[in-house]
Amino acid sequence: MTYHRTHKTLPLLAGSALLCSLCAAQSSSVLPEIVVTAELRETSLLDQAASTSVTDADTIAARAAQHLEEILALAPNVNLSGGSSRARYYQIRGVGERSQFVEPLNPSVGLLINGIDFSGLGAAGTLFDAEQVEILRGPQGTLHGANALAGLINIRTAAPQAEHAARVRATLGDYGERTAGASVTGPLIDDTLLYRASINQHRSDGYIENAFLNRDDTNNLDELSSQVHLRWLPGARHAVDLNLMHIDIDNGYDAFSLDNTRTTLSDQPGHDRQRSNALGLSWNIEGETMLTELMLTLADTDTDYAFDEDWSFVGIAPGLEYSSFDRYLRERRSTSAQLRQSSLQPLRIGELQADWVAGLYYLDDDESLRRRYTYLAEDFTSDYRTQTIAAYAQLDTALTEQLTLSTGLRLARRDMDYTDSNSVRANPENTLWGGKLALEYRYGDGGLVYASVSRGYRANGVNAGVLSTDPQALTEAGASALAGNGFYDEELLWNYELGHKALFLDGRLSSRVALFYMDRRDQQARGSLALPRPDGSTAFIDYTDNAASGRNIGLEWEMDWQVSAQLQVYASLGLLDAEFDDYVNAAGEDLSGREQAHAPNYQFSTGATYQFADRWQLRAEIEGSDNFYFSDRHNATARSTTLGHLRLDYRAPAWTLGVWVRNITDRDYYVRGFGAFGNDPRKGYAVEPYYQFAAPRRVGVTGEYRF
Repeated sequence: MTYHRTHKTLPLLAGSALLCSLCAAQSSSVLPEIVVTAELRETSLLDQAASTSVTDADTIAARAAQHLEEILALAPNVNLSGGSSRARYYQIRGVGERSQFVEPLNPSVGLLINGIDFSGLGAAGTLFDAEQVEILRGPQGTLHGANALAGLINIRTAAPQAEHAARVRATLGDYGERTAGASVTGPLIDDTLLYRASINQHRSDGYIENAFLNRDDTNNLDELSSQVHLRWLPGARHAVDLNLMHIDIDNGYDAFSLDNTRTTLSDQPGHDRQRSNALGLSWNIEGETMLTELMLTLADTDTDYAFDEDWSFVGIAPGLEYSSFDRYLRERRSTSAQLRQSSLQPLRIGELQADWVAGLYYLDDDESLRRRYTYLAEDFTSDYRTQTIAAYAQLDTALTEQLTLSTGLRLARRDMDYTDSNSVRANPENTLWGGKLALEYRYGDGGLVYASVSRGYRANGVNAGVLSTDPQALTEAGASALAGNGFYDEELLWNYELGHKALFLDGRLSSRVALFYMDRRDQQARGSLALPRPDGSTAFIDYTDNAASGRNIGLEWEMDWQVSAQLQVYASLGLLDAEFDDYVNAAGEDLSGREQAHAPNYQFSTGATYQFADRWQLRAEIEGSDNFYFSDRHNATARSTTLGHLRLDYRAPAWTLGVWVRNITDRDYYVRGFGAFGNDPRKGYAVEPYYQFAAPRRVGVTGEYRF
């Protein structure tokens, strides 16, 4: 397979456009093709009847990005949630989870790394040696099923090469940042067995000062990622790929301050750990008329998430204070198997021709939890197992030379078994279906207009945090708020979309625009209960509820412009109006007409890369987002934010040296917020908002040597 990955995303702001117009007379080159690999068959980005963003390896390196959270701002209508050392949870078009505590999780945004499902385990999204990151917006009912109601994020690392090559990369930055990585590739047996191996270690002290412990590393990052990829080519029509991955995240977690600053007072700083070992095996068999793909994945992940619940120390307010520590240890074992067949020659249906894909899918997820919490007499334990069997098919029928009808359907049977130490047992079963119907019209030299309707689904589940809370540990009012919130129903989402994609200026400018309307039914709304205890403190419990309905309407626009041989510019814009149509939450508040959480009305990014004096390259970027609610239960909001970034590189044939600055103006902004509970005994536990700060201004230098 041949991959072309040189995506530089899009021009939009007037200043960039003016600069580009001044340079348009210079000689320039055609934009390279971008191929989306997450679809049922590999598809050129400009031929795909869907809204998708692709970020390539050059862009990842230019942003000094170590983790997925550091590139998401490039994609319109894509957001993230903090509450951990790395953003684990993502939202697309305003849909997606924001946290996980006791309850099992049914993700709305799927995360695949080399075909292995890490949905809900976003800490694994490290980016060293990543070839490209694809973000598919809208329900992927045919492609991925229940874990992709809102969309899918697909990370692909670089593939083995037929020639020997290697590189090493190192970064030094402020806040104790130090990173070292290496990759090597080549043939083990010429033309028969290829390999690629990589390893990367990233460390940082973090951006928090703990005044009580007199430390500056209680919110540190310590992340190791490694992988080996073998490709066996036993014959001209066979390819076997084996991916082995090891990820070891050992981060601190001490992010919230009673004073809403970057200075904490915790006497028991928490941690955020994840260790994953995964295997992906695929066998592609190319016949005369059909391609057969056999895929098997195994993933074993242990997570350990813990925090100082009081955010303070014993003695801060004698007679009023409380002291507690909360810890969640999870073991997740995941096995999937898939058989997929696709046409290599069109199928004739009367006078028409059609390409087709069909497949069978099996997934077994087994997740066990042990919660160790100060206010529990014994550890809370639970086991949550889901088994899914699905069949899917897609047919792309050429109605004319220009008009294609694409139809897709996925039918899934999902069985769940939940048990816990509070003698709760649930065994819901679901038969769910999703799919897509798209009409595609191609004109001129690569222009595409499409209209589509797609249906996605998210399974029902249990609110284990509610079920595991002892009502006797609460006031009477707190106990009554628990009643009736132990379970929630499945959600359905219909997505209606119009899109246009085209090349202009002799292939130097790419434009992609989509308008969408999402109709959410029995919408799963993430909320939280702040339940008073008899001692005056508050128990904070996440839960999922079903709103009657909701609507998400918006626009996404992305452009790339190869202005000249020296200048590239990009821009993206996302507009979103996401509201509840009819919803009264567990606290009795009518939220009808209110904006949904983590759904900013606008997001944008723009930037330019200019190459001068042969070996020097300058990259400048601006990105921003509107304010948005952190939760559907309270009014704490993330402030509107505009950030600027710069990077200057010197590029020699075998090595590169770059100096970069992220968040140039040192803008304070937030990635998580709580707004309806009190946690400061010095103020008598007065209700006030609390925020987790994002990264401040960072400065660093990165060097890479290739041989």
